[in-house]
Amino acid sequence: MSEYDPRLVAPTCLYLASKAEESTVQARLLVFYIKKLSSDEKYRYEIKDILEMEMKILEALNYYLVVFHPYRTLSPFYPVRLLQDAGMNDMSMTQLSWGLVNDTYKMDLILTHPPYLIALACIYIASVYREKDITTWFEELRVDMNVVKNISMEILDFYENKMIADERISTAFLKLALKP
Repeated sequence: MSEYDPRLVAPTCLYLASKAEESTVQARLLVFYIKKLSSDEKYRYEIKDILEMEMKILEALNYYLVVFHPYRTLSPFYPVRLLQDAGMNDMSMTQLSWGLVNDTYKMDLILTHPPYLIALACIYIASVYREKDITTWFEELRVDMNVVKNISMEILDFYENKMIADERISTAFLKLALKP
């Protein structure tokens, strides 16, 4: 794909992603906005260019469009017994974890870490904030806690760097920094 113009590949990927997520954006609207945003005639593509590039991208991906999201780990299919045993059936903790996952889409974490680790890092942050000891639960998962803690720190660094003034996040950041 490196031989193609990124100004064509990027909107085509957006178009393809919108179709894959069943939130279709019409190709003609995409072309309209590309023309509206770009002042350079050289990069003004037509609908046929987008549709042709779509096929090339699909071929490059071997028509495999399954994308895993961290939400799947937080979904109701998660082992409920383990969560209840760990004292995690707290709805506010679930909401906090879900909100943290939402915010991870503002970062590049999804490109650098597996989705399940991102979800576990969000659960970890929520558990520290809610002062729930779920160490045993994490041990049963046999997950590398150093990786989970590193991802947690990346998430909290994002909040700190973006100056999101939220007292909950500041408290969690302090608690994580003190935790061995």
